[in-house]
Amino acid sequence: MTQKGPPVCNLISVQIQLLRDGLRCWLREYWGANSIMKSKEHTRQVRNMVLEKFKAGLGYKKISQALNISRSTVQSIIRKWKEYGTTVNLPRQGRPPKLTGRTRRSLIREAAKRPMVTLDEMQRATAQVGETVHRTTISRALHKCGLYGRVARRKPLLKENHKKSRLQFARSHVEDTANMWKKVLWSDETKIELFGHNAKRYAWRRNNTAHHSENTIPTVKYGGGSIMLWGCFSSAGTGKLVKVDGKMDGAKYRAILEENLLESAKDLRLGRRFTFQQDNDPKHKARATMEWFKKKNIHVLEWPSQSPDLNPIENLWQDLKTAVHKRSPSNLTELELFCKEEWARISVTRCAKLVETY
Repeated sequence: MTQKGPPVCNLISVQIQLLRDGLRCWLREYWGANSIMKSKEHTRQVRNMVLEKFKAGLGYKKISQALNISRSTVQSIIRKWKEYGTTVNLPRQGRPPKLTGRTRRSLIREAAKRPMVTLDEMQRATAQVGETVHRTTISRALHKCGLYGRVARRKPLLKENHKKSRLQFARSHVEDTANMWKKVLWSDETKIELFGHNAKRYAWRRNNTAHHSENTIPTVKYGGGSIMLWGCFSSAGTGKLVKVDGKMDGAKYRAILEENLLESAKDLRLGRRFTFQQDNDPKHKARATMEWFKKKNIHVLEWPSQSPDLNPIENLWQDLKTAVHKRSPSNLTELELFCKEEWARISVTRCAKLVETY
C-alpha cells in the first residue's frame, strides 16, 4: 500500500488540542468544586462579630484566631463591608449547580471509560449518592467537557489476529510500485435489491403532506427481490459482470472463474503474469478452487481476513447501485440489464484513480 500516514506535525497538533481540551475540562471541574465549597457560608451573626472586632482595631490574624475561621474568610467579609457597606449576602448571578464537583467528575470518568453508558444509568448512579438530577443536567455537564452523544458507527469485528494480519499486509506491500497494482484484477460479489437502495432524497412539500404519495419513496418488504452479481476490474477498466443463479458454492464459483476470469484479464490487457484478488470466503479458499488457480498458473494475492474496506471494488459497487436505482427498474430482468449497462459505463478514469490511490 502506497498511501502514507498523516504528517507528524498534524499528529502533534491533534495531541496539543486534546491536552488543551482536557485542561479546560479540569479547570471547569476545579472551579466548580471550589464554588460548591464556598457555598457553605458563615451565619450572619459570625460575620457581624468579624466586623465588630475589626472596628475595635483587631487585625485579620487576631480575628481569625479568635473566631476560629480562616484569614481569607475574614478578609473577604471585611472587603465586602468596605465595598457595599453590608454583611448581608448579595444577589447571585444564577442558581447554584445541583451536581457537586465530585459527582460531576465521576460522571465524566464513567462516560470516558464506558462510552456506551446511557443517561438513565448515570442518573441512577447519581441518585445512589443522594443527588437526584434530571437527565438533561447530566447531559449538559458532559457537554461542557466536550462529550456528546452520537450514533455509534458500525465496523467489522476485528480481533487481535485480524489487526496483526492487516498490519502485516500493509508492511509487505508498502514498497510496491504503482505498476504492480496496475497488474491486479480485483473481484468480489454483491447483492443488489430491486427496491433496496436507501439513498436520502429530498422533496419540496407543504406542511402536513409528508405522507402524500408524491412525497414518499415506495418500499416493499424484503426489497422486492434481489440478484447476486460477481464482477472484476483493474486500473484499465471494468471486466465481466455476471449474475449468479441460485446459491453460490465452490463449484459454481469455479465455473464463473473458468468462463470470465481469463477473458476479463485478456480484455483488460493485463498480460499473462497478472495477480488475481479475492477475499477469504470459504468457497474462494476451497482446496479445489486453489488447485484450479495453480493449474491455470494464476497468482492469487494473499488477503487478510475481515478486510472488505481494503478492496477498491467496494467503491464501484456503490457507484453501480446508485446509478442503477436512479433508473428505477421495475423487475429483476430490468435490474440485471441496468446493472450490466451501468457497469460498462464506469469510466476507465474512475477505475484508474481507485487503483492509483490504493
